[in-house]
Amino acid sequence: MIDLRALREDPETVRASQRARGADDRLVDQLLEADATRRATLASFEELRAEQKQVSKSVGKASPEERPAVLARAKELAEQVKAAEAAAADAQATLDDLARTIPNVVDPAAPVGGEDDYVVLKHVGTPRDFAAEGFEPKDHLDLGEGLRAIDVRRGAKVSGARFYFLTGLGARLELALLNAAMDQAVRYGFTPMITPTLVRPETMQGTGFDVAHDAEIYRLEADDLYLVGTSEVALAGYHADEILDLSTGPLRYAGWSSCYRREAGSHGKDTRGIIRVHQFNKVEMFSYVPVEEAAEEHQRLLAWEEEMLAKVELPYRVIDTAAGDLGTSAARKFDCEAWLPTQNRYLELTSTSNCTTFQARRLGVRERTAVGGTRTVATLNGTLATTRWIVAILENHQRPDGSVRVPEGLRPYLGGLEVLEPAGAAAR
Repeated sequence: MIDLRALREDPETVRASQRARGADDRLVDQLLEADATRRATLASFEELRAEQKQVSKSVGKASPEERPAVLARAKELAEQVKAAEAAAADAQATLDDLARTIPNVVDPAAPVGGEDDYVVLKHVGTPRDFAAEGFEPKDHLDLGEGLRAIDVRRGAKVSGARFYFLTGLGARLELALLNAAMDQAVRYGFTPMITPTLVRPETMQGTGFDVAHDAEIYRLEADDLYLVGTSEVALAGYHADEILDLSTGPLRYAGWSSCYRREAGSHGKDTRGIIRVHQFNKVEMFSYVPVEEAAEEHQRLLAWEEEMLAKVELPYRVIDTAAGDLGTSAARKFDCEAWLPTQNRYLELTSTSNCTTFQARRLGVRERTAVGGTRTVATLNGTLATTRWIVAILENHQRPDGSVRVPEGLRPYLGGLEVLEPAGAAAR
């Protein structure tokens, strides 16, 4: 939720943010009007309540002749106070509903435009020249099936389209990847967390998701619970309605969870293999920091993502996401995209977002200041590893015989294994 005080002081910044996102900037004036109405109705309620208290105190002091008029006025005020209180509550509800429709204010440094208007900040590594090596690369599913590492046929049989089994080497590879990510996070001071994957609606909404209209979210209607698409949701809600002590530095958590996404609207897109699926596993970084340190923490999260990418030896690029492609909570977002040789394109593997105070204001997360007051904190998140990384690892490290070289950074997590061999290769 945006800062209403900042909105009153500088509404044009919020209007500009709305325009940068391609959103309706007229909502800003509607919100200002709703805020003014709420303040006016609240003031009226408080004035009437103060008069009611004064009249109530005067009843006992009134003479017998005055008492009927005083009692009548007290009764009248009681009705007016009740009506004013209801009006103030309605005005507050209208303000809250409208405030939730306005996304976070975009960082002015974010590129202008939509999905295709990102800015490439850098390239790291060089994609392999398979033609020069003398063979045509296989895609991750052909490789995974040859290794008996991925089984989408039985995944579909058991659960439907876009589900899969990771078997044998595939299961070991994912565990190696996620354990490597968690070990790195712990080295940098993150507290490891295994998080709930079902959350209450107020937690989902507080993180910035629109539970009423977001077609990506799975809902368990009988329980009024939601399956998360990232452990960010649970980690954002972890300190809801709390006052934190950040005097010794940020609070950092690394959440390991299964994640669920309906992938609505992506029909026919990346349907082969495990690129775009309904369930996957992920290690997610999450930080609570003073607002002045948010931009610096954002750069740290990006650097830690790149450190993980270096461990698995993937060529990648870093992009600065354009304003129109930012999620509701993000003021700025960087993605790391690995090269996918069989599709001749880059595939998003990590994302890190600076959500400034947007989520924390919704969830009531504050910090104690040096002078004894409290204020809203900033929250940030960043992907450290997911199931999707297997796609890029298999394709970029494949060999002509269908085997796959294990990146050195993962070998300690695979018992020193250097090569993933196709099924039956050892027998040959």
